[in-house]
Amino acid sequence: MAELGEQVPQDNDEGARAVVADVLAPTPRKAAILAHADRFADARAFWRDKAGYFHDEDERYLRFLIPPGSRVLEIGCGIGDTLAALAPSYGVGIDISSKQVAIARDRHPGLTFIAGDAEDPATFLAVSGPFDVILVLDTIGSLDDCQRFIEQLHRLCTRETRLVIGYFSHLWYPLLKAAEAIGLRMPQPEQNVLSPSDLRNLAGLADFDPVKSEQRLLSPLRLFGLGRFANRFLSVLPGLRALSLRHYLVARAMRPTDDDVRSATVVIPARNERGNIEPAVQRLAAFCPDIEIIFIEGHSKDGTYEEMERVRAAYPGHDIKLMRQPGKGKADAVFTAFDAARGDVLMILDADLTMPPEQLPKFFEALRSGKGEFINGSRLVYPMDDGAMRFLNLIANKTFSYLFSWLLNQRYTDTLCGTKVLRRSDYLRLKAGKAYFGDFDPFGDFDLIFGASKLNLKTIDLPIRYAARSYGETQISRFRHGWMLLKMVVFAFFKIKAI
Repeated sequence: MAELGEQVPQDNDEGARAVVADVLAPTPRKAAILAHADRFADARAFWRDKAGYFHDEDERYLRFLIPPGSRVLEIGCGIGDTLAALAPSYGVGIDISSKQVAIARDRHPGLTFIAGDAEDPATFLAVSGPFDVILVLDTIGSLDDCQRFIEQLHRLCTRETRLVIGYFSHLWYPLLKAAEAIGLRMPQPEQNVLSPSDLRNLAGLADFDPVKSEQRLLSPLRLFGLGRFANRFLSVLPGLRALSLRHYLVARAMRPTDDDVRSATVVIPARNERGNIEPAVQRLAAFCPDIEIIFIEGHSKDGTYEEMERVRAAYPGHDIKLMRQPGKGKADAVFTAFDAARGDVLMILDADLTMPPEQLPKFFEALRSGKGEFINGSRLVYPMDDGAMRFLNLIANKTFSYLFSWLLNQRYTDTLCGTKVLRRSDYLRLKAGKAYFGDFDPFGDFDLIFGASKLNLKTIDLPIRYAARSYGETQISRFRHGWMLLKMVVFAFFKIKAI
C-alpha cells in the first residue's frame, strides 16, 4: 500500500503515472495534515475521551443511519473508535496517518485498517468492496479535491450502498477555535468551508444522488443533562436546526446499473369493492412483460371474493391470484400479499380505483430507471374530480405532508395516497428491520414510509390525478383515523427525529 510520499512502481499507463505523481508530490497542505495527524496520534485517545459527550451524541445519530451488522468503510478513521461503535459485520478504516492506523489495529483487532491517502486511487486497491455504507466524518474538510475523491468511491458501491458524510457548521468556527486555544479541543489544521448545500452539490457533481440531509447537535457539552435535551428536542426544530454544530448528508451512487427488474406484482386490497374488481383488471396496462395481480379480500359483505373468483376465470391470460387476509386492516392485507408476491417490484393499487390503474406504468418506470427507490403517489398536485376528497381531508393531508417532510428530511406532498411502489428486495430489508418501529400502523402507509426512511431509500413523489369513487363507500373515518394519524406523527418524532 502506497502511503503519502512513498514511491510506487512506474508503468506506461498515463493514469498510473498521474497517480504516482500525486503520491510523490503531495501538496504542502496535504503534507502538513499528515504531519499533524502523526504528531497527535498518541494523544488522540486522550482528546477523544475529553470530547466524549460530543462523540457519544455524534455516534448516536450515526447508529440510527447505519444499522449494526452492516459492511462499513470509514475514510479518515483515526484510531477506529467510531467505526467500532457502529458494530459492523465487516469494518474497514482508512487513515492518512500510519501511526493512527497502528493504534487503531491495537484497539480494535476485529476490524481492518489501511494507511493511505484517501485521494490516492492506489489506496483503494487494497480495499475489498462493495460496502453497505461508506462513512466520511470531517475528513471531507481536509481534502484537496472533494469531487474527485467522491467520484472514486463508485467502484466500492452497489445500488444499495449509502455514502454518509458528516461535517461541522462553520457558524461554530470561532467557538471551536476558542476551545482549541484554551485546551478544550484538540488543535486542528485549516479545514475546507462546506455548508450542507455545498456537500449536496459536490455529491451531485460526482454522480451521487443526495437522499436526505440533517442538522443536529446544539450542544457538544453535557451541561448537567441540558445538552441531551437541547440535542434531542431543540436542535431538530425548524430555524434552530440551522444553528446546529453537525450536519450530515446521505447519498446514493448513481452509476451502478441494475437489470434485476423484470417483473411486477400489483397488490389490490379490497373490502366491499365488488364493483371495482373487473375494472381494475381491464384498466391495468401491460407495463412490463411479467405482471402478477394479487387480489386480497378483507372480510367483505357484498360478494367481493366471489367476484374475484369470477374475474380470475374470465381473464385466463392474466396471472391473477386470490387471497383472504388473515387479520384486519389494510396493513395486514398488504403485507400478507407482499410476503406471497413473486414480482421484482411490489405495487399497491387501492381497489376503490381513485388512483387510476392507468397511472401505474409511470410508477414502474420511475423505479426501473433508478430515479427513485420508493415511489409515493401524490393526489394533491393536480386538480381532483368533484367529490374525490372532502375539504377537511384535504387540509389534514397537506398538514401531514408538511410534518412528515420535516420528520423524514425528504419531501412528501401526500403521505396518505394508497399507491406506493418499491423493490421486493428493499421490502425484505424493510421487513427485517421492522422491529425498530413495531406494529403501530393499521393502514400500512406509514410502515412503508418510515421503513423506507430508515433504509435511506430515495423517495420520489409521483403526482396522480385523483378520481372520485364510482362504487362503494370509503373505509376511512375522518376523525377516528385522523386522531390515529396524529398519534403516528408523535410516534415518528420520537423514533426518527428526537433520538
